[in-house]
Amino acid sequence: MKNAQHVVVDWGTSSFRLWVLDKAGAVLAEKRSSTGMNALRPEEYCSLLESELGELGVPEALPVMICGMAGSAQGWVHVPYLDAPAQLATLAAHASRVPGSKRSVRIMPGIAQRMQEAPDVMRGEETILLGAFQAHGVNGVVCLPGTHSKWALVLDGCLKGFTTAMTGEIYALLKERSILRHFLTGKEREEIGTRFDEAVQDALAAPHRVLSRIFSLRAEPLLFAETQDGLEQKLSGLLIGLEIAGMREAIGRHKVTLLSAGRLGAVYGRAFSLAGIDFDFINSEAMARVGLHNAALHAFGDLRESQL
Repeated sequence: MKNAQHVVVDWGTSSFRLWVLDKAGAVLAEKRSSTGMNALRPEEYCSLLESELGELGVPEALPVMICGMAGSAQGWVHVPYLDAPAQLATLAAHASRVPGSKRSVRIMPGIAQRMQEAPDVMRGEETILLGAFQAHGVNGVVCLPGTHSKWALVLDGCLKGFTTAMTGEIYALLKERSILRHFLTGKEREEIGTRFDEAVQDALAAPHRVLSRIFSLRAEPLLFAETQDGLEQKLSGLLIGLEIAGMREAIGRHKVTLLSAGRLGAVYGRAFSLAGIDFDFINSEAMARVGLHNAALHAFGDLRESQL
C-alpha cells in the first residue's frame, strides 16, 4: 500500500466493488462481493467497509470515495440529489462526508430530474458518465444497460436529462414470478442466438404487440414442445427491442455511446446493430473507476501525501 492514494467504491443495490488506487488511478488491489444495499442495514456499512479494507491491509489514513446506493435513503448516509441539468464536473464538490468514521469517507450525490411529466433519478450512473466524459469526451446519447437501464443526454459535460427503462427488472420478474416461470427454466446461453435476433426485430417493427408476443412464450411450449429451447433469449430480445424502440425519437441524430460491460454489453451491442444504430462501446466498470478516482483527487487533494 506504499503508493496508494485513495480507495474508491461502487456500492450498488446488489453489488460491492472496491479498488485501491495510486495517484495515477492504477489498481493496486480490489475486492468484490454481492453485499449491496439490499443485504445491509445502515449501521452495517462502516463495519463491512473496514473489514474489507482490513483484509487488504489498507491504513486508516487512506480516504475513501463512494458512489451508488450507499448514498440512498435506504443506504449508509442519505446524500441529496443534484438537479438535472447538472455539470458532471461539479459532482465531487457535492460529495457528503460520512460522520463517525475513523477515516475520511465521502459519498457522491445522485442526480434527480424534477420534471412533473418525466420524474427520474439515478445513483451511480452519474459517476460512470463523469468518468466517460473525462476519459473519452463522451457527447450525445449514452445508454447504460442494467436492472434499470439509463439513457442520458450529455452535451459538453452537462447531463441535460435522462430516462430510465426497467428492462432488467421486468425480465427478472417475468422469469421468476410470472406464469412464464414454468417454461423459462433454463439458463441463457452465452452466445446470442437467432431467437434473440428475431425477437429484437419483432419488437422494433411492432412495439405495440410486445405484450402479446410475451404471452406467446407460455403458449409456444404448450403447443409446440420442440420449440421450447431459447425462450429466455426471446423474452430478452422482446424487452430490449421494446426499450430501444421507445428511445428512437430521443436518439434522433445524436451520437450514441454504449456504456456497459460483460455479457450485457454484448447483448445490447447486438440489439443496437439489429436496430441500425451506429454506436461506440466503452467499458462501464473502467469508467466508474475513472469517475471515482477524479472525484477523490478533487475532494481529498493531497491528503494521503500530507499524512505520510
